[in-house]
Amino acid sequence: MTYQFKIDIFEGPLDLLLHLLKEQKMDIYDIPIADITRQYLQYLEMMQDLNLEVAGDYLIMAAELARIKSRVLLPVQPADEEGEEQGEDPRADLMRRLLEYQRYKEAAFELRKREYDRQQLFSRHGEVVVEDAAEEPLVDVTLFDLLNAYQKVLQKKSFKKDYEIKITTLSVADRIKYVLEILNASESATFESLFTAADSRQEIIVLFLAILELMRLRLVRVHQAGHFDAIRIYKNADKEAQEDALRNFEEPEKTPDL
Repeated sequence: MTYQFKIDIFEGPLDLLLHLLKEQKMDIYDIPIADITRQYLQYLEMMQDLNLEVAGDYLIMAAELARIKSRVLLPVQPADEEGEEQGEDPRADLMRRLLEYQRYKEAAFELRKREYDRQQLFSRHGEVVVEDAAEEPLVDVTLFDLLNAYQKVLQKKSFKKDYEIKITTLSVADRIKYVLEILNASESATFESLFTAADSRQEIIVLFLAILELMRLRLVRVHQAGHFDAIRIYKNADKEAQEDALRNFEEPEKTPDL
């Protein structure tokens, strides 16, 4: 029996599609629907393997992509007397939705950037103590960026293939404390460095779930200097706030069945 790991992550199916288009450098005006559908389903499978709760919107989008793919594969209708093809491109509605959503995200990013720029201004009202700030605004890391990084960690690890049966208790709560101990000592750490001591696939999975739980509890923030750059995890609360947030944390009974 496995548990369902639930997290409050704000990304949705359109975010995943935009992420895939950006990562694979695909043209949003000419979406390769077969490739995007295959990669989208691979992400859903990875999320389900991790026992992350997959919202119904993701499954609806998967069905829509399959429908569009089937329509694209149908023969093109012959042109009418004026030489115009009948019917609209099956991808047109999806393209419009992606463009509209992309504009929304770009506007939200611009507002965050302005907020960051405003925070760098100080009025001349007496003495001002300026704390050390980042040299440049950092880019928020999405759930899909983390899944990419998680996949790369798994690919770099070479797990021993043996048949010795071991009973190991893996605790998300313990991994949360492990991450916080590192961050309390150094303020930040790269995503990959946290997995250095993980020797098994299940250890990596539990540690990854612990990072997601820390994000949900807002005890850490995850950024990168730019797309495809190294992901860094920063402490987002002092020890007292950490203890308060973890006081009611409920440890799942079992780790994911993988």
